[in-house]
Amino acid sequence: MSGRRGSCALLAAVLAFLAAFLVWPMLDVVRRAVTDREGFTLLYLRNLLTEPLQLEALGNSLIIALCTTAAALAVALPLAWAVARRSFPGRTLLSGLLLAPLILPPFVGAVGMKIVLARSGALSTLLMRAGLARGPVDWLGAYPLLGVVLMETLHLFPIMYLNLVAAFANIDPSLEEAAVNLGAARGRVFRRVTLPLAGPGLFGGTVLVFVWSFTELGTPLVFGFRRVLPVMIYDGVSEAGTNPAGYAQVLFVIAVAALGFLISKRITGRRRDVATLGRLSVARREPRLSAAGLALLAPFATLLLALAVLPHASVALVAVGRRWFLTALPEGFTLEFFARAVGSDLTRTALLNSLGLALGAAALDAALGFGIAWLCVRRRIAGADLIDTLAMAPLAIPGLVIAFGYLGCFAGRFPGTLLDPRFNPLLLLTISYAVRRLPYMLRAAHAGLEQTSRAYEEAAANLGASPWRVVRRVTFPLIAANLLAGGILCFAFAMLEVSDSLILAQTEAFYPITKAIYVLMEGLENGVNVAAALGVWAMALLAAAMLWAAALLGKRMGQMFRAG
Repeated sequence: MSGRRGSCALLAAVLAFLAAFLVWPMLDVVRRAVTDREGFTLLYLRNLLTEPLQLEALGNSLIIALCTTAAALAVALPLAWAVARRSFPGRTLLSGLLLAPLILPPFVGAVGMKIVLARSGALSTLLMRAGLARGPVDWLGAYPLLGVVLMETLHLFPIMYLNLVAAFANIDPSLEEAAVNLGAARGRVFRRVTLPLAGPGLFGGTVLVFVWSFTELGTPLVFGFRRVLPVMIYDGVSEAGTNPAGYAQVLFVIAVAALGFLISKRITGRRRDVATLGRLSVARREPRLSAAGLALLAPFATLLLALAVLPHASVALVAVGRRWFLTALPEGFTLEFFARAVGSDLTRTALLNSLGLALGAAALDAALGFGIAWLCVRRRIAGADLIDTLAMAPLAIPGLVIAFGYLGCFAGRFPGTLLDPRFNPLLLLTISYAVRRLPYMLRAAHAGLEQTSRAYEEAAANLGASPWRVVRRVTFPLIAANLLAGGILCFAFAMLEVSDSLILAQTEAFYPITKAIYVLMEGLENGVNVAAALGVWAMALLAAAMLWAAALLGKRMGQMFRAG
């Protein structure tokens, strides 16, 4: 890589990759949604807003997203304020425990919760024994939205929490002190000063939670709640090449995600300069949380953490339980399902597939993330801002959309090659995993380069080292810990990617872990137990990866899940 020519070549290569595997699939979805054999048409988009079945699915998806976002905000706001602005015993421990739900995707947690909330499950049994119910209650049948919202809230509130903690921590204390000195009560200061200044973080977290819950496929699929837009899109995969209705549904999802992302970027960019003045003015004083505040916080946090652990515990119990029918706990325990989870042909192939796919995605992300961050931070070459924006876009673009776009772009277009998902989806699965998790690697590389002095690189260049040698021998080793942490996150989340796996992997030989879990759940002979055991193995892997990444990144861990 020699100077500006090498930078331009790298920029062109990255732009070509993003154009081929991010922009083109999205544009192809748009084209197919508004055309048929007779040319341009808005019929399928109009049907989405007029046909009763599609309108019901759209309404249910919006209700789930709105309720999940509101619940996540209600849970995260007081916790974020207390952790960021007050000192109290156990604050560091609480802050770490609040991230625990991230180690279990709602798709996997739903496997266990389906047993707990079933008509013959633990919840109905406990209510009957307590005399609060006359007979078994089919919670998922009677209140299907409740289970989906509960699972998604428990998984996504840490995203809201991380955005709010960062926003509260970056507010200039002098602005609040000025309001207090003018006679404003603490509650009024919070409403009129603190909360508006935390707006970018609040809105960024809200957008992420809304979009992710609006497009979540796994949870309603496991719970059998099919009248939602993502599940209808999944059910139409077999007609992806012939029926534009699925593309119209995906286009609506793209519009929701793009609108939220653009508004978030605009608001965040407009107000960040005000919110972060605190770093340049007075030091923050963190008063101790009052006894009354601690009395409210302790039971609230305890109840929340208990609920957050419930999906993890339920999956583990299903994995070790011999029989769980109208009892509070399983009748008898066994470890045989863990052995079967790694011993059958289906699960062994799925594990190997997922390991290969996740490693490939992490390696691709490392190359792309470092290259983009280096262009933006070190070279500041024209066009770098464009690729930075494109690379961050997958944070708000659901995997459902990318996978469906790949079907439209590549299925049948390159028959018999690795770019044909009907023939062999492994290459496109690797790329889709990498595209989806590229923002994590990019933020990690950005942080590393911004915190590393240029003096080392300039010294090497002055001694005659070529630009490529400087990057290879100086820059890359200096930020290796950041890249490793980003790579760990990319690997771990790729192992449990749901939407891409369910849509692109149609043949058993190419199933990743999540597709194998879904197939096992539909099978007989303790298929649910084996699926839960496989989920526990995956959960343990993700937990270890999160802890390792947290140890490497420290307080910068929260940047991986922030919208702006």
